[in-house]
Amino acid sequence: MRPKSSDTVYYINPKGMRAVNRFCGTLQKLVKETGGSGRPIVFVCIGSDRVTGDSLGPLIGYKLNKSPFASRFIIYGTLEYPVHALNLDETIGHIKSTHPGALVIAIDASLGSPGHLGYVTLGKGSLRPGAGVDKDLAEIGDIFITGIVNVSGSMEQLLLQTTRLSVVMQMADFISSGILAAAKKPLLATAIYDEVWGIQDLHFSE
Repeated sequence: MRPKSSDTVYYINPKGMRAVNRFCGTLQKLVKETGGSGRPIVFVCIGSDRVTGDSLGPLIGYKLNKSPFASRFIIYGTLEYPVHALNLDETIGHIKSTHPGALVIAIDASLGSPGHLGYVTLGKGSLRPGAGVDKDLAEIGDIFITGIVNVSGSMEQLLLQTTRLSVVMQMADFISSGILAAAKKPLLATAIYDEVWGIQDLHFSE
């Protein structure tokens, strides 16, 4: 993953004091600044459950989908129905045609500097999934959330494969908790849906 464009990238240490509150407040701020108030909110949780370091997105999608607030979001990308390189383009097309005008929040794992290992980043702008491992995939998102699951360097695909599951799980817990905390506030709780949309509404094979 690599952010395409952003005014500011916010780095949050999940182990810091009041980290969930900082995440929640930052997400609320970004939603407001991108004109998200009153718009449907689509979370696209990108990644594959077949690679430990790349499973952050599907884990977050799974947690959001199982939460009591799931009806407030449109969720794509779970452990059962991941959004990955093979179906990303079609997923984007489906979202544009099915949820026009929605605010899209893209979530993905990323690689970064040793000093930022374990940090979460948020910002305005789109993601380029796969950029960190030399994949040329479509951009997605009005807002991005990433978790830095390992350090960048050579053989980055191998780094994702050997990332510790505990690191990914802790970040998934933190990010999903922050999103759900924000969902309790009026700005993010913009609509109630009769069902949770997901990649299961499409028909792909990995």
